[in-house]
Amino acid sequence: MRWWWPRTVRWQLITWLMLLEALSVALFALVLIEIQGREIRQRALERLEHQATSVAVQAQEAYRANRPDILVTSLKMMGAAPSVAQAKITDMAGNVLYVSDGEPARFPLDPAEKQQIARVQAHMPLVFSFGDRRWEGVKAIYDGERLTGYAWVETDRSWDSEQLNTVLHSSLSFGFIWMGASGLLILLLSRSISRPLNVLHGGTRALMEGPEARAKFPLPVSTDNEFGDLIEAFNRMVAALEEQRAGLNDTLSLLDSMLANAPVGLVFFDRRCRIVRVNEVFAEMTGVPVGRQLSRTVTEFLPSAIAQRLEEAVRHVVETEMTVHDLELSGQEDGRAAWTWLVTAYPVRPAQEEVRWIGVIVMDVSERKRSEDALRRTEKLAATGRLAASIAHEINNPLEAITNLLYLLRRFCRLDDSALNYVTIAEREVRRMSEITQQTLRFYRQSTLPGRTTMAELLDSVLDMYNVRLHTLGIQLERNYEPGLDLYCFAGELRQVIANLVSNAMDATAGGGRLIVSARKSKDWVHPQRDGVRITIADTGSGMNAEVRDRLFEAFFTTKGATGTGLGLWVSHEIILKHHGVVHVRSREGAGTVFQLFFPDDEDLTRAVAAEAQAAAQAPAEA
Repeated sequence: MRWWWPRTVRWQLITWLMLLEALSVALFALVLIEIQGREIRQRALERLEHQATSVAVQAQEAYRANRPDILVTSLKMMGAAPSVAQAKITDMAGNVLYVSDGEPARFPLDPAEKQQIARVQAHMPLVFSFGDRRWEGVKAIYDGERLTGYAWVETDRSWDSEQLNTVLHSSLSFGFIWMGASGLLILLLSRSISRPLNVLHGGTRALMEGPEARAKFPLPVSTDNEFGDLIEAFNRMVAALEEQRAGLNDTLSLLDSMLANAPVGLVFFDRRCRIVRVNEVFAEMTGVPVGRQLSRTVTEFLPSAIAQRLEEAVRHVVETEMTVHDLELSGQEDGRAAWTWLVTAYPVRPAQEEVRWIGVIVMDVSERKRSEDALRRTEKLAATGRLAASIAHEINNPLEAITNLLYLLRRFCRLDDSALNYVTIAEREVRRMSEITQQTLRFYRQSTLPGRTTMAELLDSVLDMYNVRLHTLGIQLERNYEPGLDLYCFAGELRQVIANLVSNAMDATAGGGRLIVSARKSKDWVHPQRDGVRITIADTGSGMNAEVRDRLFEAFFTTKGATGTGLGLWVSHEIILKHHGVVHVRSREGAGTVFQLFFPDDEDLTRAVAAEAQAAAQAPAEA
């Protein structure tokens, strides 16, 4: 509570009443001022029309009688009125002829006033505003049917303002008198409210102090009204609390031990979906401390969609008193990995009463869910690979037949030069199709044993598969292989590593750019005595930030959303380690990425790895 706000009920009632009455008086004054202002303005407009008409009529009579002195006297009398600031007569061109006070030459018409001359009708006065809140009325002066000039009367706005101020002062005086009388009345009445409240306040403080203050109960009942009933109800409540305290302490001890040691998230809701108890496991799952969750709803710290489904489950338990099993909730926020919870909600009834609380058990199955999704995607990719290899194998038979037919067509048919040219083109395209199928089969049929592999052939077999995609994306491919370079390795697995890195580089360079693939002899960075091959795959794509680089080879981590499994680079890293290789990554956002792989050329080491893999594969079969 702010320092200036009263703490007692009596003074709070007085303060609220004063504020309410002040607001009422202010609103009344505003409405009154608005109404009076409109009436004063309407009367001022009607008065200006009448005054302008009066001056015009008197001017007509003076002109007919050829008595300018009468006209001057009439203007002075009009100017002496308290509501008139000035009156004057002009000719048809707007030149001032007579004024109520002073010389006519000192009071010429303003440009805004002259503009109104064209709007003046024959026998109707015109009232208009101009300048700094100035009002003026004008009426044409006729001598028979001949226009001789105009009569002008400007009102004095200060006279209207004084009338409005008088109304305002009267309203405020009445308001202050009314507020004082009401404050005195409520001060007397509030004593009958504050006395029993003080008794209740003392009893509440005694209840909070502990058993040693129980001697103050039951509280005395000094009034025979609703406050007396409230004090009696408070006394009964204290007696009931004493009876329940012993059993409640034991129950809370058991519940606290269960909440603290349970390996799953536990949270209890009341019927209004507010949290009454929660354990540390659930607090860690939500990232919100236990103290900040109590007496709150899950909509205050969980994503709206997740919180809505969880609250719907809780309300369903309240309404049907039936348990909700295996409700799956999934979400992702704040850059964290996607998470999945398995929720069970059940009713909690004290004795035979209705459902009072709803218990919720929350299990975090995110890792299991990610593993299942990754296995499904991996199996789908494997099935696609097997299908592609089968199709490539089946294509070879008709390709061979087409090749033979083209050979017979060239050899035994008398074709002109144009037809022979077409046959040559067909033979070239058939050979190209055969090379594509062979590369596909070579990529899928990975050898389980290591062997010496030509690096140029291995790299080209991967890159040739991406020729069409590279051309479509507008990526310039640069190959730089050292001649005669070979390596003793598992060719199929190495081909898989290169394919993963090249595919990722193309995804990062989708808007066009350069892709550089090079291979040359090198030394191990850590052990310079070891010879081997260094393969570099560099792109000019979007690059990676530090957070992505740190988690690059982590299983199930992906930046491709639903299209990525998060296993490509993890498997590639395992293959590199299997070959006792080393990988270095350099990347910067907006500047591209460079992967440098070093594979040692050690036949004994690679054979040993192959022997260990074969032994591990045979052990389960023998068992």
